[in-house]
Amino acid sequence: MPLYHHLGNIPHKRHTVFEKPQGGIYYEQLFGTEGFHGMSSLLYHVHRPTMIAQIGSSKNVAPQAAVAKNISPMMLQGWNIAPNADFLESRTTVLFNGDLNIALAAPSQSLRSYFYKNADADEVLFVHKGTGTLRTFLGNIPFGYGDYLVIPRGMIYQIDFDTPDNRLFIVESFSPIVTPKRYRNNFGQLLEHSPFCERDFRLPQSLETHDEKGEFTIKIRKENVLHEVVYASHPFDVVGWDGYNFPYAFSIHDFEPITGRVHQPPPVHQTFEAHNFVICSFCPRLYDYHPKSIPAPYNHSNIDSDEVLYYVDGDFMSRNHVDKGFISLHPGGIPHGPHPGAYERSIGQKETGELAVMVDTFRPLQLTQAALDLSLADYVTSWLEK
Repeated sequence: MPLYHHLGNIPHKRHTVFEKPQGGIYYEQLFGTEGFHGMSSLLYHVHRPTMIAQIGSSKNVAPQAAVAKNISPMMLQGWNIAPNADFLESRTTVLFNGDLNIALAAPSQSLRSYFYKNADADEVLFVHKGTGTLRTFLGNIPFGYGDYLVIPRGMIYQIDFDTPDNRLFIVESFSPIVTPKRYRNNFGQLLEHSPFCERDFRLPQSLETHDEKGEFTIKIRKENVLHEVVYASHPFDVVGWDGYNFPYAFSIHDFEPITGRVHQPPPVHQTFEAHNFVICSFCPRLYDYHPKSIPAPYNHSNIDSDEVLYYVDGDFMSRNHVDKGFISLHPGGIPHGPHPGAYERSIGQKETGELAVMVDTFRPLQLTQAALDLSLADYVTSWLEK
């Protein structure tokens, strides 16, 4: 994200001696992307960040396709995912392609027994239920209902939950997660017509610095393999850092919807983008104010994209019989639109309280067996007039 931030203590100049008060020097690390070209931060460690003590076990975590080429509309009951104590094992990938994985998770315990680093993907954790703290080697971020936690690839983190009842909707992106280009100027600053601004982002605070040696396991995901690597010093030993590469939180409740006299297309709800997909936020808003407007979305053909909508809260005007945590998939190649009666019911309505997260992909999605197990069998015929 093109926003400068710093925490802790750093030297006056880069790449110069930074002395410890008790003697010795701190160890500098460039935490960057795209070689030396992308977003980066400079970190200063108590111990060398390279002290590998042991390479442990590894396992394949690549999602497997139960349906590789899909044309059927689907509705998944996302909250039917069973809770799991382990943070990583609680993740259940339901949809994926070469650009991203879409997963659900219901972790019932905090991640404390190991550290995690996703070296494959930027992560967006949408918090549907639960509160807690994202703890990283660049500082901590409290979170709650409706927060997007954006975690750049390579970030070492743990996560604390306040209760065992947690629900997450997760997007793992194999390209950087950024704000929409049309809302940024040449310098990366968000423009006045953007539905959110830098003030809405919550950046890392409360930097933890652990001066500890021992055995510390980091589970690292790389090329769809989860490796266990044991380091000889605590990963959270950073005394200070500055730069542009760090995690942050953004609440869906701080998204300011763009409205108009007639129905606005989905791009006005865009919140993030990456290579070949976008993430949008559908939030409570006033409806269109043309005297003959139809607030419900018009039928439209997804020729070039698969549309995924994760239902969070409120009354979903375009769908019948939708509950929290449901996920609709409307694949490219066929039209889709409101359920029978929804189009007509919307006429004259003044506002909506719906809350949802949409992911539009520009390459087809594959379905895992978990997706099939969560699906409603009669959804494909739910547009037939009774």
